[in-house]
Amino acid sequence: MVRKFDFLVIGSGIAGMSFALKVAHKGTVALICKAGLEEANTYFAQGGIASVTNLAVDNFDKHIEDTMIAGDWISDRKAVEKVVRNAPEQINELIKWGVNFDKKDNGEFDLHKEGGHSEFRILHHKDNTGAEIQDSLIEAVKQHPNITVFTNFFAVEIITQHHLGIIVTRYTPGIKCYGAYVLNENTGEVDTFLSKMTIMATGGCEAVYRNTTNPLVATGDGIAMVYRAKGAVKDMEFIQFHPTALYHPGDRPCFLITEAMRGYGGVLRTMDGKEFMQKYDPRLSLAPRDIVARAIDNEMKQRGDEHVYLDVTHKDPEETKKHFPNIYKKCLSIGIDITKEYIPVAPAAHYLCGGIKVDLDGQSSIRRLYAIGECSCTGLHGGNRLASNSLIEAVVYADAAAKHALSVLERYDFNEDIPEWNDEGTISNEERVLITQSMKEVNQIMESYVGIVRSNTRLTRAWNRLDILYEETEKLFKSSKATRELCELRNMINVGYLITRQAMERKESRGLHYTIDYPHAQKSGSWHISTSIWTCWNFLLWCIIFCITEKSSFIKKESSFVGQMKCAIILPMYPKEVSAISVSTKKEISTSPDTVSKRIL
Repeated sequence: MVRKFDFLVIGSGIAGMSFALKVAHKGTVALICKAGLEEANTYFAQGGIASVTNLAVDNFDKHIEDTMIAGDWISDRKAVEKVVRNAPEQINELIKWGVNFDKKDNGEFDLHKEGGHSEFRILHHKDNTGAEIQDSLIEAVKQHPNITVFTNFFAVEIITQHHLGIIVTRYTPGIKCYGAYVLNENTGEVDTFLSKMTIMATGGCEAVYRNTTNPLVATGDGIAMVYRAKGAVKDMEFIQFHPTALYHPGDRPCFLITEAMRGYGGVLRTMDGKEFMQKYDPRLSLAPRDIVARAIDNEMKQRGDEHVYLDVTHKDPEETKKHFPNIYKKCLSIGIDITKEYIPVAPAAHYLCGGIKVDLDGQSSIRRLYAIGECSCTGLHGGNRLASNSLIEAVVYADAAAKHALSVLERYDFNEDIPEWNDEGTISNEERVLITQSMKEVNQIMESYVGIVRSNTRLTRAWNRLDILYEETEKLFKSSKATRELCELRNMINVGYLITRQAMERKESRGLHYTIDYPHAQKSGSWHISTSIWTCWNFLLWCIIFCITEKSSFIKKESSFVGQMKCAIILPMYPKEVSAISVSTKKEISTSPDTVSKRIL
């Protein structure tokens, strides 16, 4: 069956639905959901959404700086400024769609503070902000006459010139997207969806890991489809592990213990009740997620423990219940009263900072194809996502993509030459055990070898194991009728490959990518430089400054250690030169060359 829509939106989270609502007045929209409308990462987001709203104490520059610091100084500053400065407008848009953020008695937003934030700027709805946003958007989508929702439809491949018999490589200029082949799970047939614009909003890929806070639909489908279509994919090595997922063996996905609970005053403790974050960061339990996750991982491995504890027993019990009703209810269901007992927590795969490379309008390297939300790599997060920046990124870029798509809509039409899906010669595969077992193997490989701490040896082993699974799965895919499970497995292997390969290419520890084979880059604002190195830098700066100010003769006369000390005394007399050089030096240290190597051909 061939279906035609002006806009084809693949994914039903905050990014996909907000885009659909912004363009539906100008054309028909198909919203593809691999499960139900509620089954999206957005629904499980607890903490909140970051935006500068309290101008009495907060401002854009603070939020920008916090984001850059958390991203280990490799975030795209233009993307950061775009999201931060446009955030308040999009918050108002969400409110118009029915989202109800918590407020104080005086009518002001009840703002939370989370790890890495310098101010209270997290808007929330109790501890289920994502569900509140998702439910509000679902109602708005259902009421719009131009949006058609397709539940239990699974996108198999995006359509490009390749499907017209044209050879397409990663060097082919002007690759275009004409829609997608989509599996109708009710009929078992693959339908052809033709579109003028295609929007990838498929969310993350954390289901490739055994322990994850994401719904199990997060198999990286959009990223894998774009990669196979020869689109650009970037920064896949930066997988964020949430430090505090509820430790309850058997749960998959893991229940998330929001970062807001640490902002509320929660304290991390080892299993014997001792605090430990003071050993790792002066911000203690409110350090950025990569630091906290590695700290917990290190404590668990050193002590041989399965988890650590999060302690909120010192807080007012009624306030705790009020702020975190769902966490209280969940923990109580497994016999833990969080007002009296510590919460067992451990890190779990939570968020992908990389994905499909896009520009400031959300455009991918493939024409007529946009990517928004977690599946995209905007450059906002850099090496690590700042808490609660994900939801706001999704709505800001959905808005940018919608504006751009509407501005060029008239240029495009449907490509009527696209052939329908051909599964001639394939058979229905009854060997379901092959698929489920391979999925378990992918989970095991990624958890063991491409986790919080990595090494060249571990990554090589993961690569070799995934290669075997890839060959087996592609052979099975070519001989079998398409099923959701088989397609998900195929995508998981593709995404696992990308994470592993791009982790192998980054020859440094940076942000969320930590490898024991390379030292961690020095970070701006927290230089831990040895005395000898610092002395050398000082001496070099003295020489440069006096050469600039034509004081070199002074150095020649005073070459002794005493003379050098005199130089140190004289330096403050030339603040302009000192300032210029120190700023330049700091920038060079803090933004050491990004060794992003050639991406996969």
